[in-house]
Amino acid sequence: MMNTPLLLTQMIERAERYFPKKEVISRTESGIHRMTYAQTAERTRRLVSVLRKLGVNKGDKVGTLAWNHHRHLETYFAVPCSGAVLHTINFRLSPQHVSYIINHAEDKLLFVDADILPLLEGIKEQLNHVKGFVIMTDQNELPETTLSPVYHYEKLLSEGNPKEPFIQDLDENSPAGMCYTSATTGNPKAVIYSHRGILLHAMALGLVDNTGISERDTALPVVPMFHVNAWGIPFACVWFGAKLVLPGPAFSPKLIAELFEAEKVTISAGVPTVWMGLLKELEEHTYDTSSLRMILCGGSAAPKSMIKEFETKYHIPFLHAYGMTETSPLVFSGVLKSYQEELSEEERYDIKSKQGMVVPCIEIKVVGLDGEIQADGKEMGELLIRGPWIADEYYQDERTEAAFVNGWLHTGDVVTIDEEGYVKIVDRTKDLIKSGGEWISSVDLENALMAHAGVFEAAVIAVPNEKWQERPVACVVLKDAYKDNVTKEELLEFLAPQFAKWWLPDDILFLSEIPKTGVGKFLKMALREQVKDLYANSK
Repeated sequence: MMNTPLLLTQMIERAERYFPKKEVISRTESGIHRMTYAQTAERTRRLVSVLRKLGVNKGDKVGTLAWNHHRHLETYFAVPCSGAVLHTINFRLSPQHVSYIINHAEDKLLFVDADILPLLEGIKEQLNHVKGFVIMTDQNELPETTLSPVYHYEKLLSEGNPKEPFIQDLDENSPAGMCYTSATTGNPKAVIYSHRGILLHAMALGLVDNTGISERDTALPVVPMFHVNAWGIPFACVWFGAKLVLPGPAFSPKLIAELFEAEKVTISAGVPTVWMGLLKELEEHTYDTSSLRMILCGGSAAPKSMIKEFETKYHIPFLHAYGMTETSPLVFSGVLKSYQEELSEEERYDIKSKQGMVVPCIEIKVVGLDGEIQADGKEMGELLIRGPWIADEYYQDERTEAAFVNGWLHTGDVVTIDEEGYVKIVDRTKDLIKSGGEWISSVDLENALMAHAGVFEAAVIAVPNEKWQERPVACVVLKDAYKDNVTKEELLEFLAPQFAKWWLPDDILFLSEIPKTGVGKFLKMALREQVKDLYANSK
């Protein structure tokens, strides 16, 4: 067989040649932009020539602090197709963490949206390697800024070469991109993605039993382009010629629903909190969502009640999946097997609420204290993963030694696996609650609480207990219509038939909001600090 390299250049060149009429729909601060893949490819080639003029060389890191829009998409291909490394930066992290990751990556050039400039202006003195800032804006003139030197993205492109060649002498294992974890504890950890890994991952997204992305699709990634490369969806869409809808800055559930209707979106992806917000919008207003063939949900466990409501009330198929920054991210897909379609409704939703089966090319092990666990859906162990798009180390980080052992990534996720091979996340190792020597799953309690009609969000954490070591406390955000008539006693009564008595939370606290990470997951570290005082006061 021919040994031909797997490179991102193949993706953009294929879109340019075979899908020149297909569209990229991009929302920015000034409105909606429509362009074709032919135009996108030309602008990408111009940007490659710009990068070379600005002194970006093979292996250099180029950072982006940007929303989901067409300019960000152009950097997705121009940077790695010039031989450099695309570093998508989560600008929702603290300024200290943003400064840390820019310095740790040694970013040479930063592409930044105009509304994110204040963040960089506040840390500019701390940035040790950055040689320039390219501002992405719809305005003809640059905004006032204390950053220097600054360049205007569109003016640079107007001077770029529309026929600039992409780099050809690349090893498929060379770095193409990098992302940092969300840093729930300590500094963020960096993961490097190779050309080969990104391409194989995108190919996996095209498999029918995964997301089945194809030329016929219109995809809207709600997941940010700084969150594990928007789960690889932009790469797959460009390669396969799917229409791509990018929702831009400061989007809302209302905006997402309007884009679904206006652009006839067929597939969308986001974390559970995004879909909770959309459900609320769909309850209050009417939209045509009939074009949707799939909502993809990952990042954290989706409540069974939410999956069921999307499918039974709104007739929107819902796919539960699992991954992490270290895994590019796709590892599990929650598609039912053909014969499972004959199961009862409750049995089907029990399966669909699990994270799913391991996808082709990926291997897993689930290891307990005494080795690999039984596949009985009950015994718990830590999930270990390996495969061609799984990281094998953290970039320049001593925490590599603990996480990557004997060729396996130790995820820190505690799971069960059933006889059919479906994996269920029980908890993070650090979020499991140990009460009287027995484990309580915060995830199971959260999902049960969110099945109550009045509950919008729920997070369960451990609080110290002299007698039992730890006990669960639930933090709940109620839906607006239920804020005056749902009590702690009602919720405990709702949970009681579903769990052993000792699993039930010692207390339920009603909050106005639950703190979240920059990618929309519950931030339990911050919640624990917040609850210390609240819990003490409630007693």
